[in-house]
Amino acid sequence: MIFVDTSAFYARLDRDDRHHSAAAATFATVAEDGRVVTHNYVVLETSALLRRRLGREATRRFLTDLLAPIEIAWVDRDLHSAATSAFLAGGGRVSLVDCASFEVMRREGLSTAFAFDRDFARQGFDVVP
Repeated sequence: MIFVDTSAFYARLDRDDRHHSAAAATFATVAEDGRVVTHNYVVLETSALLRRRLGREATRRFLTDLLAPIEIAWVDRDLHSAATSAFLAGGGRVSLVDCASFEVMRREGLSTAFAFDRDFARQGFDVVP
């Protein structure tokens, strides 16, 4: 199983993003290889980013097409509390959404993230592509 970050979703949908080609190829591979997971904070963050930068159609494609095969983990009170504590302890150097992502990955025993965000590697996770 692999975790997908906002940076990967965005690169996949923005043809002008410097990581677009790598994101498209990686999405094709990970979708075929097995379970793919993200969490609801990433869905919210990605939706807001896409709406602001690429418009409604890109946001619709994300919500209806790209997310279809992806399992969504739901951030509950306990996970939110752990992410908030990590965020505050880190002095806000990493986003609250990323802190929640790291917590989801640890709880699910995931070692690999599909991301173009260096913070995942800094946290000790393997990153693809």
